[in-house]
Amino acid sequence: MEKDFKGLADQYKTALLDDVLPFWERHAIDWEQGGYFTCLDRAGKVYDTDKFIWLQNRQVWLFSMLCNQFEKRENWLNIAANGANFLAKHGRDADGNWYFALDRAGNPLVQPYNIFSDCFAAMAFSKYALASGEDWAKDVALQAYNNVLRRKDNPKGHYNKTYPGTRPLKSLAVPMILANLSLEMEWLLPSDQLEDILSATVQEVMGAFLDRDRGLMYENVAPDGSHVDCFEGRLINPGHGIEAMWFIMDIANRHNDTATIHQAVDVVLNILNFAWDAEYGGLYYFMDAEGHPPHQLEWDQKLWWVHLESLVALAMGYRLTGREACWEWYQKLHDYAWSHFADPEYGEWFGYLDRRGEVLLNLKGGKWKGCFHVPRALYLCWQQFEALEQKSC
Repeated sequence: MEKDFKGLADQYKTALLDDVLPFWERHAIDWEQGGYFTCLDRAGKVYDTDKFIWLQNRQVWLFSMLCNQFEKRENWLNIAANGANFLAKHGRDADGNWYFALDRAGNPLVQPYNIFSDCFAAMAFSKYALASGEDWAKDVALQAYNNVLRRKDNPKGHYNKTYPGTRPLKSLAVPMILANLSLEMEWLLPSDQLEDILSATVQEVMGAFLDRDRGLMYENVAPDGSHVDCFEGRLINPGHGIEAMWFIMDIANRHNDTATIHQAVDVVLNILNFAWDAEYGGLYYFMDAEGHPPHQLEWDQKLWWVHLESLVALAMGYRLTGREACWEWYQKLHDYAWSHFADPEYGEWFGYLDRRGEVLLNLKGGKWKGCFHVPRALYLCWQQFEALEQKSC
């Protein structure tokens, strides 16, 4: 693949604006009761009407973000408002914690058993407040964000099913999402608070969870950052590790911290070398650091978001460093992702492939896949390649 940055920018822009967004606009909006349908079959037909809070908030964020950063289209703002109003009314319990799932009408189905719903609520309402000018949305965003800060050391609270004290572990998911969330909240936070949180999250991700000898990002470590020899302690989640690294690049770039940018790129390349399926292509979903059988039965599936986050990380890494290894890996991931996940017949992208790269579930949305990873990655890659094209002129 030649370095046709303009062609790549156009490819991502066209896929986003002419394919993926129209798919969700046509099929996902519940104009009658509010919020969005995320359980869509290959053609976009709704097959389940339950509403999962983090996917609802992610869709509010996506359309609000595009209004803020690309073009304030009235239909996009209306779509964001349809979700924001529904969630503000139904999304939280009496203590202000965000549920995991609601039925179509907004009645709670699943308790607020971790803080990830709160994380995406803070992201969503921050960007919606910016797009709409609604002051109440700022209050919702800050309440959710403060909830995350309050609960981050015990994210599941009394819903945690592990026995306390025997094998304490901390998860990469919390600091990595806090890093990205804090950047999304930038315009609402005091600058000193923002910088303190960003510094702490970068230090924790690159200190506690990065194995410096192997260059791999571990999913769970002991409170002191040491490894624990058990299923969870040996777990490598390639998609999480790579996504975390473009968050780190984004933060380091704010501070002109080239050393950390290169360190993050090194980790991306190490994870790709570790997680690439040499026989069938694509990236494994879960791996055991020591090569033991993972306990996740879906470990060898190829998932949409893992490959999309890798495309973002490689495009960003190449733009920021110019390292040819990023470009070589980008070409490999681009060829695999576009030929296996994109659906030219019905639009949008498949989410779940088996190890051989054949479609395992032909849904376009469900309990875990919504209007987020595909459009976000398309937008971010478009922006990276547009910047590279301008830089090359």
